[in-house]
Amino acid sequence: MDAQSRGRADNVDPADQWILNPATGEYELRLGPSAPQSPVPGPRHSGHHAYDAAPGRTRAPGREVPPPRRRGAPEAPPGRRGDRPAQRRPRARKALLWAGGTMAFVVLATGTAGYVYLKHLEGNVHTTDVGDAGSSNFSKDEAFNILVLGTDKRTGSGNEGYGDKNSAGHADTTILLHVSEDRTNATALSIPRDLIVDIPDCPTKLEDGTEKVIPGLQGARFNRSLGEGGRDPGCTMRTVEEATGISVDHFMMADFNAVKTLTTAVDGVKVCLEHAVDDKQSKLKLPAGESTVAGEDALAFVRTRHSFGNEGDLDRIKVQQHFLASLMRKMSSSDTLTSPTRLVKLAEAATDALTVDTGIGKVSTLKDVALELKKVPTKNISFTTVPVRDNPAETVKATVVLDEAKAPQLFAAIANDVSLTEVEQQEKKEKKTAVAARLKGPKAEASEVRVRVFNGGAPSGSAQDMLNRLQLEEGVSKSENAGNAPKTLKKTTLEYAPDQADQARRLADILGLSGSGMKPGKSATNAQGLPTMTLTLGEDFTDAGAQLDGSAAGAPDVEKSTADKVECAS
Repeated sequence: MDAQSRGRADNVDPADQWILNPATGEYELRLGPSAPQSPVPGPRHSGHHAYDAAPGRTRAPGREVPPPRRRGAPEAPPGRRGDRPAQRRPRARKALLWAGGTMAFVVLATGTAGYVYLKHLEGNVHTTDVGDAGSSNFSKDEAFNILVLGTDKRTGSGNEGYGDKNSAGHADTTILLHVSEDRTNATALSIPRDLIVDIPDCPTKLEDGTEKVIPGLQGARFNRSLGEGGRDPGCTMRTVEEATGISVDHFMMADFNAVKTLTTAVDGVKVCLEHAVDDKQSKLKLPAGESTVAGEDALAFVRTRHSFGNEGDLDRIKVQQHFLASLMRKMSSSDTLTSPTRLVKLAEAATDALTVDTGIGKVSTLKDVALELKKVPTKNISFTTVPVRDNPAETVKATVVLDEAKAPQLFAAIANDVSLTEVEQQEKKEKKTAVAARLKGPKAEASEVRVRVFNGGAPSGSAQDMLNRLQLEEGVSKSENAGNAPKTLKKTTLEYAPDQADQARRLADILGLSGSGMKPGKSATNAQGLPTMTLTLGEDFTDAGAQLDGSAAGAPDVEKSTADKVECAS
């Protein structure tokens, strides 16, 4: 459904009455000389939705409206269902909005009226429960991977000319967005829809709450991982992880309408063409050079492939990457961020267009995702595509397979949080120096190392395997198996108190643990009541005998572009 402008009975758009005060960087309501001033735009009235919620859609339980928060009040922890959305003063000029427009509401989350408006936006968002295919919550302290899905499913009016009218919604456009742990960089990895992959068996939750396992496929097109046979986004997440070895935490999915409504909400996106286009199939007609597209023209632009390159999907992917980079620049521009009217439209359009997993299904959690994304400079956001080659099994080339000479290195770089851009910020250099310093200094004897071993996402039995190694091979006799960790970690982590630093250095040396895997903190207590370190085996753990440091993976030599540069489609 296209996002509609929702005015009040007096036909005055509340956003139009908000003025950015340059002295404070905040919005103030200007109704008249004597009218009271308020620090937040009021909620807008919404109409009835013309479609049902996606399967598994949930709503947070109702809450009383809290009083306005003072600046500096602590945020609620992310990912907890039913918690009040975190509220803070708007920092409009600093907010970075990313593809899908999910960040627009960041500047609206203030005070009681802002809380009510966020609850209204939350009613727009559709959610799908993907079970253990993703993470149940969002962490601000770790790198994260979000699968951005664009489907070819027809919904709403005006989309009759696009895609297959009988499509269940295949994975037409797929981008794996990796955001680094230190937020200095991000990588947007496009996955070709015609890539041949093995689709695993997919446990899927049905509308009635029961679970059904959809059988997998061997040697199938990647786009069949979604829609066909009832496969949900969780199945696509599992397929990506099996094909790349990169774990996927969350997904965001949109269909044709998202491109139309989001580009309309920001008053169009600039695109550049090396040559004029007059495509009879997509009905895209643009001159050479720069143009601004919105609505139907924007959708035609990202769907056109017969006017670019070799008229294939890989060339269309490049065009889509240029488009998303331009959309990012437009969303983070001052024209967008200083316009309350545009921000409200963008917030409505974004939340209306998206389906996400339940782990990030609350608007307050989406806000947390947005605030982490905004920390990444556009110059350090890289766009690249899975390295592929023509399918050698085909005479008429229609599909592609992984380029085994290049793809593994790229996947390893992303999995190990390696940037594809030159990130040389002084702050990062200082952080690297501090992390490396954790390994320097005296080391305790192995017999004096006291540690509890948890399984925090490693294969079953890993904690016991590690314990056997420590006790039988390394002489770490004061170690014990503590079972499963309270939460899953992506990377193996050793937490220790300051007075245990010498023990931590010895254990890190034994295991090949890098400084980034060492977490200065506090000690735990073992079964005898003695202070002990905590070793949590994360999802990166494969074998008790393997070295844990994955930092050796370097940036691969792949074709890429960055979000800060204007590039013309050819």
